[in-house]
Amino acid sequence: MSILSSLLGVLFVLNLVLAGAIIFLERKDAGATWAWLMVLFFIPLLGFILYLIFGQNLTRKRLFDWEDMKKIGIEDLIQKQINSLKEHRFPFKNETASRYQDLIYMHLINNEALLTQDNEVQLFTHGEDKFESLLKDMDAAQDHIHIQYYIFKKDHLGKRILEKLTEKAKQGVKIRVLYDEMGSRRTRRRFFKELLAAGGEVAVFFPSKIPFINLRLNYRNHRKLVIIDGKVGYVGGFNIGDEYLGLNPKFGYWRDTHLRIIGSSTLAMQTRFILDWNQASRSKKIAYDLRYFPQPSFTGHAGVQIVTCGPDSEWEQIKNGYIKMISSAKRSIYIQTPYFIPDVSLLDSLRIAALTGVDVRIMIPNKPDHLFVYWATYSYIGELLKAGVKIYIYDNGFIHAKTIVVDETISSVGTANIDVRSFRLNFEVNAFLYDQTISESLSAVFRKDMEKSRELTMEEYDERPLKIKLKESISRLLSPIL
Repeated sequence: MSILSSLLGVLFVLNLVLAGAIIFLERKDAGATWAWLMVLFFIPLLGFILYLIFGQNLTRKRLFDWEDMKKIGIEDLIQKQINSLKEHRFPFKNETASRYQDLIYMHLINNEALLTQDNEVQLFTHGEDKFESLLKDMDAAQDHIHIQYYIFKKDHLGKRILEKLTEKAKQGVKIRVLYDEMGSRRTRRRFFKELLAAGGEVAVFFPSKIPFINLRLNYRNHRKLVIIDGKVGYVGGFNIGDEYLGLNPKFGYWRDTHLRIIGSSTLAMQTRFILDWNQASRSKKIAYDLRYFPQPSFTGHAGVQIVTCGPDSEWEQIKNGYIKMISSAKRSIYIQTPYFIPDVSLLDSLRIAALTGVDVRIMIPNKPDHLFVYWATYSYIGELLKAGVKIYIYDNGFIHAKTIVVDETISSVGTANIDVRSFRLNFEVNAFLYDQTISESLSAVFRKDMEKSRELTMEEYDERPLKIKLKESISRLLSPIL
């Protein structure tokens, strides 16, 4: 008994030391700190091992560095835009962008997100349309294809994309494929052997250094980017896999949102890809070359900022962009997201918007792909229902779109969900769009999706069973670390 008591005493003291390390050294958000302290309390010692895997702080680490970036001239362009905005002499090409100078300025200061105003933007909501367009653009590639996905599956669609990439590699087009190890955990490097044999290159983001153990398991690259010849870019919610074509019986029809962009914003997307590639592929880094940053004359009129965020950053750039958009709303806010776990700042901004008479509508799936996240989502939407927010449950399969539209004037489409994981743990990328035509199209898509959704009422929410309320409460406690 004395030995057992001593062991328990040592374990208790060790747990206190570990808890102190979490509180005083990491300086995390209070909600996340309490969640981890609960884990330590209920699972002593093992909880700290979980913390090392899931909770380490990356904000003090410089993960992405590219010395050649100075050769592109982006830093000078960013500074010129900042100065011209400060002096109220920025040459806006459309009224929409001019009305949201403060949001544009914030992204410049906070994320070095250059505003480009010569973009043509095409909207995709069906997987078949998106991938047919992507395959067509890849077929037309002359110089390079840079492709980055969180999930790259080795199923029918994955093989079809890979066959096209291999074909282009054999034609002399430079192919680089970057995927996330966790998202594509069932995909092995041998899947790409024919592409590699043809001269293509493949890199994996945050791979396991020890088999079956990944100390960066909780920090994943959730970005989806394709850049073709530095002229055409794709960004949005679709990954590569048959379920994104609606072929998975569990989810049924897959509703997502993706963008095809022709314009100078592709150069910002290219820079992001190269930064991610050089972090993942230490031995085959990309050096600056004009071939990756061509200067053709684009004829579009849409204003676009490519904004990124990740756990390596002190700021939550995309979340800040969402909050700024919400606070600027005068008439309407339409949000589509598969996961809705906002922090206090975002929750308050939505609640305040609704209480001031703004028509706030949020659309979420009717089925979970992550149970804890699903029930945590339901706990938060209850608070918004009380403030007058309209909640729609999408019943036509699974909605995976990550979009927000304000006043049918400005919008954002990308990879970031409205949850703590996207804002603080994952590496994400969104296109902030200053174009009324695009925003009106996204609003029309939302209203069309409403026809295949049901509105969740306050009465229905209040009548949910006790077991559902318990699931929500437990999930909400864990929401800061989900």
